[in-house]
Amino acid sequence: MYAIIKTGGKQYRVQEDDLLKIEKLDLEAGSDVVFDEILAVSSNDTITFGTPIVKGASVKATVLAQGKADKIIVFKYKAKKGYAKKKGHRQPFTLVKIEKINV
Repeated sequence: MYAIIKTGGKQYRVQEDDLLKIEKLDLEAGSDVVFDEILAVSSNDTITFGTPIVKGASVKATVLAQGKADKIIVFKYKAKKGYAKKKGHRQPFTLVKIEKINV
C-alpha cells in the first residue's frame, strides 16, 4: 500500500515505515502530523486517484527531527566586469516517519 501526498509544494510517494525529509514544519520532535492532501492511494491491486484529492484519505506521520541539509555554494560571476558574489545556503527540513495510511 502506498500513497502520494502533497506537502510544502512538492509531491512524495510514501509507504508505511518510510523516513522522509520534507520542507520544514513548525513542530517539535516526537509530535504527530496528519497529511490531508492525498493525491492518490494504492491498496492491493486498486489505485484511487483524487480530483484533485482523495476524499477521506489521510496519512499519519511522526516528526523525528528538525535539521538543515548540506551547504550549497551559490556563486555568481560576470566575466570581464569585476563582479563575483559567493553565498552559502542550508535548506531547513523536517524528518518524518510515516506511521499509517488511512483510506
